[in-house]
Amino acid sequence: MAQIDGLPPLRDVIAKHGLNAKKSLGQNFLLDLNLTSRIAKSAGPLDDCTILEVGPGPGGLTRALLAAGARKVVAVEKDSRCLPALQEISDHYPGRLQVIEGDALALDPVALTGGGKVRIAANLPYNVGTQLLVNWITTDTWPPFWSSLTLMFQKEVGERIVAQPGSKSYGRLAVLAGWRCKSGILFDLNPKAFTPPPKVTSAVVHLTPNPAPLRCDLSALERITAAAFGQRRKMLRASLKSLTPDAEALIVSAGLLPTARAEEIDVAGFVHLAEAFKSVRAV
Repeated sequence: MAQIDGLPPLRDVIAKHGLNAKKSLGQNFLLDLNLTSRIAKSAGPLDDCTILEVGPGPGGLTRALLAAGARKVVAVEKDSRCLPALQEISDHYPGRLQVIEGDALALDPVALTGGGKVRIAANLPYNVGTQLLVNWITTDTWPPFWSSLTLMFQKEVGERIVAQPGSKSYGRLAVLAGWRCKSGILFDLNPKAFTPPPKVTSAVVHLTPNPAPLRCDLSALERITAAAFGQRRKMLRASLKSLTPDAEALIVSAGLLPTARAEEIDVAGFVHLAEAFKSVRAV
């Protein structure tokens, strides 16, 4: 990448600006620019949209996105130490990189990107990655403001996002993601590719919105999945008793077996359960 964009290697950038990764911010910097380039290319066409990147750090993925032809990148960085390094990238790509200092959890992504087509691509900080994903896939307006998500997580989290019924990773996150998106793990990343190396393998996950997900009340779905997977070894007739005294009737009305367990129920089954629960609450 240094030969492509003419900017210094990331190790030199980190040394120049004293950017030792902070554990409190969930930082693990990806230094292999071949890998950041691979992630950028996995995000899809970049020249017809705005790219939202969260946690760019010293700018490895930012550089890859811009070098791959991104029309505009909006990078949100909480760590002020990284701003000078990102400014150098902005100077190298005039008018194509906007850096915003702030907490992505507290900012409105639609306002940040200004409307139009948006793709989100990020090596998400480990400590906020799951919450950001949930925020992006549970927006009130659907289809959402984004057309794709290309995100790096701990591999365990990635497996929870794409898990199917019957697997040990299948849970609330998989139901939420499966309800509104199509998702898959693109590839894994060895800890040695990062500074400092995390103790776990990472994975890049790609999600695209389902344009017409089954109609479902989000709050009902969240309560149903919380109760069901909170006691995943129990049959539904037992795990859902905390929500309604007649859990068995609720389950039957959703077309499911009261003796089934949470890990056996597919996304459509949970949607039907949530809608049945919503009806019960409305009575």
